[in-house]
Amino acid sequence: MRIRVLLAAFVVCSVSACGGEQPAVETTEPPPVEPATEGAATAAEPQQPALESDDSPAGTGIIAAGSEFGDMLYDDSGQAIYLFDVESDGEPLCYEQCALAWPPVLTEGEPVGADGVVTELLGTVERTDGATQVTYNDWPLYFYAAEEPWEVKCHNVFGFGGLWLVVTPEGEAAPH
Repeated sequence: MRIRVLLAAFVVCSVSACGGEQPAVETTEPPPVEPATEGAATAAEPQQPALESDDSPAGTGIIAAGSEFGDMLYDDSGQAIYLFDVESDGEPLCYEQCALAWPPVLTEGEPVGADGVVTELLGTVERTDGATQVTYNDWPLYFYAAEEPWEVKCHNVFGFGGLWLVVTPEGEAAPH
């Protein structure tokens, strides 16, 4: 068990300094770990819009807010949301070490959208472990494990076999 914890920590640390302005290239060495205070894109902390609700159990809240890449999706706590470009068929492929670095956006109820989010594009997909992952325009959604709220470090970054890109409110990858 201790070896698994150490391996998980190594994987997260080895990809923790993506850098938002790097070209999409794969390296054989992990980038150096740097504090996120400089060089990382951060969005101004916008006022969180009220989420739509009904009588069903509330699921994960998704909001749209600005970033240096334009308007993009965040969860209701300000975590940046990404898509993995190799998942164009809507089926999650990021598991094990990939999911340690890129945790899926999970929900226990129907996801809830706020102003700026096209609620018709929100959906879910079942993961192989039985968890329910939020989708947007049929893209399974992910966080980056080494980011703070309102921080965007890994747009247009290659890892685990594909590009990681922030998601626009229109349901597409932001330009890269």
